[in-house]
Amino acid sequence: MISRNFKNVLVVSIGFLSLFTAYGGLQSLQSSLNAEQGMGVASLSVIYASIILSSMFLPPIMIKNLGCKWTIVAGMACYVSYSFGNLYPGWYTLIPTSVILGLGGSPLWSAKCTYLTISGNMQASKDNKKGSDVINHYFGIFFFIFQSSAVWGNLMSSLIFGQDTSISDIPEEVLETCGASDCGLTIEVNSTSSKPAQKLVWTLVGCYIGVGVLAMLIVAIFLDNIDHQQTSQFRDNREPFCHTFLATFRLLKDWRLLTLIPLTMYSGFEQSFLSGEYTKNYVTCALGIHFVGFVMMCFGAANSLSSFLFGRIARYTGRATLFFFAAAINFACIIALLFWRPHPEQLPVFFVFPALWGVADAIWQTQTNALYGILFPRDKEAAFANYRMWESLGFVIAFAYSTFMCLEYKLYIVLAVLVLSMITYPIVEYYEHKNPTKPIEQATYENHKKTEESDIVSQTWM
Repeated sequence: MISRNFKNVLVVSIGFLSLFTAYGGLQSLQSSLNAEQGMGVASLSVIYASIILSSMFLPPIMIKNLGCKWTIVAGMACYVSYSFGNLYPGWYTLIPTSVILGLGGSPLWSAKCTYLTISGNMQASKDNKKGSDVINHYFGIFFFIFQSSAVWGNLMSSLIFGQDTSISDIPEEVLETCGASDCGLTIEVNSTSSKPAQKLVWTLVGCYIGVGVLAMLIVAIFLDNIDHQQTSQFRDNREPFCHTFLATFRLLKDWRLLTLIPLTMYSGFEQSFLSGEYTKNYVTCALGIHFVGFVMMCFGAANSLSSFLFGRIARYTGRATLFFFAAAINFACIIALLFWRPHPEQLPVFFVFPALWGVADAIWQTQTNALYGILFPRDKEAAFANYRMWESLGFVIAFAYSTFMCLEYKLYIVLAVLVLSMITYPIVEYYEHKNPTKPIEQATYENHKKTEESDIVSQTWM
């Protein structure tokens, strides 16, 4: 029999898998599907700008009042609204729903990270194991399941768009503009050979809405409310509003968090490059929009498998080794993309880059999330809110310059942020190695179905 904590990890993971099957597929298509006046990329910029705003105050307030479970459900509802906005895409539908998604995004992710950290510490106490090892393992399982959403969401888009009968070969003069050889700002993504029929778009978005609603039901019905007692105590002994409101900013006094900002922002830069630039300037340009899903499936599969692998081997290799391995992969890919001239005859190469990118991204996601949970055990909600805020700032900056900066310079910016991250991150890692963060051994968590007291390694301080 699996433990209750492991069951909860699976429920959270499957819920996020279902939700991001929809959102991940839509995000990969925005730069190509809603390319008029840069509307798709603009909506993504608004999403991550709104996440920055919500990261400043919403996560601690929502998590401490609603608890992790119901914060996750509320955040998922915000994501589903964006799918509705894509039924009839326009400035008046995409931008408002982008704001709604962004406001729910940071509480959603902060609640998920807090929930996994609490579950990992509870299980570590029961099994007499090191808290950080179990947390790493749980985050690895989560991202193994979650990152496979890129496979299913993009498979849906490719199968549905592949039914388009108007697909035609891309002329040589268009192929010459693909990749970093040309500026990449004048790619014809609105021709009949690129944009699918509206009926197919509605079919796809309808499917995405269905799996998003399913995600909400899975979490609402099957996830245990493990921090129910702490939430009730917080509501009964409510802190001053300004104290909770400023929790995210107070943590910025910690120099370790400030030093991790470049690494956290790089996560946003590298993800936005693949979903916004690679899909448009390499895949859609040279192969057509119906290939975007297949190529991103490769990213999702590599990411999912690597997340599971690195979550398990981190205890043997250490975080630093994995981070530098990911940096080496991204560095090599960026240099190669600067010189590669994409052409349909080189079909396998289109899949190699996202596969390698997926391996690296698996490390950035699993290890950075786990690192935040280990470094800031007393302030998990505020720590993960900061993580989401700075990562989102990376997304916003990358999507903001997407419509007016040449592809070559975008690659140089991603490369520069990567190098800066690998200069600042080792400082924190060395300090943590010399002065390990002491775990908290104070609290007990009650399950609302079965009361079970156990001394845990770390807790969320209310």
